[in-house]
Amino acid sequence: MRKLPPLNAVRAFEAAARHVSFSKAARELFVTHGAVSKQVAALESWLGTELFHRSPSQISLSEAGKAFLASVTPALDRIAQASSLLLEQKESSVLRVNAPPTFTMRWLIPRLSTFQRRFPGVQVKLTTSTAPISFAGQAYDMAIRGARQPLAGMHAVPFMSEEILPICHPDLLAKGSLREPLDLRRQTLISYDTEPVSWRDWLGLAGLADIHPQHSLQFEQMFFALQAAAEGLGVVLVPLFLVADDVIAGHLCAPFGFALAHQRQYYLCTAQRPEAGSVPAAFIEWLLQEGRDTELAIHALGEGLGSAQVQQL
Repeated sequence: MRKLPPLNAVRAFEAAARHVSFSKAARELFVTHGAVSKQVAALESWLGTELFHRSPSQISLSEAGKAFLASVTPALDRIAQASSLLLEQKESSVLRVNAPPTFTMRWLIPRLSTFQRRFPGVQVKLTTSTAPISFAGQAYDMAIRGARQPLAGMHAVPFMSEEILPICHPDLLAKGSLREPLDLRRQTLISYDTEPVSWRDWLGLAGLADIHPQHSLQFEQMFFALQAAAEGLGVVLVPLFLVADDVIAGHLCAPFGFALAHQRQYYLCTAQRPEAGSVPAAFIEWLLQEGRDTELAIHALGEGLGSAQVQQL
């Protein structure tokens, strides 16, 4: 069993010995002059030897104090270094990711278990937002956003393309009222505040700027707009990869196939390029693979819809 002196007393002695001053040691340790003096006296009593020569105006190290300091300082440095390494490892095991709400709920969370199985020691903390990315003072280390081009001022890795196109309930097709884009004039067009492409822009690029829909519905978030479309309330513009499973299952449909799709990229953004072998770098590699798998699934879905070639807007 180790016989150790009081560690607070050792810390007080080491600071006082380095500065050769109880007052400076007190300022470093955020305690009073008297507290340092008392700790040092307790250590001298425990060791049974004098560590400082004291006079009314100054202190100086005794020979025993010099020898003790030569061993104590490296020991405290090693303790501090070991503590720092453990703290860094603990911090690096937490991955804070920010992404849009509907993307997080419908795409990221369903796939996250594969990353967790591969890296069981990593705790992923998810937050959601569609606001512009800012790493200064934010509670996330990386952010995911959809954009037409890489976001400036950060390290941005494109990991998946998206096809934004009209989606609706199959009943609208069954009624025969939605055979071609021009038929949208007799439909309810569903919009949402965070939409990457507005109906005005989509209709304009499709050469249908002059048509006026029968009705419109407006929501705050994509999730609510998508739910309205799933209930048969109208047609919405959303990324196909978010609804691919529902299209395959027949719960939703793409009335015009891949024709007139609007394309963007999804980017994983960090303030700086992550170091090779780090947890953020591993997350990016995982995300790239998941993105490739999703693109392959979308391509297969496009062939099933009879329109593998996408007409880009």
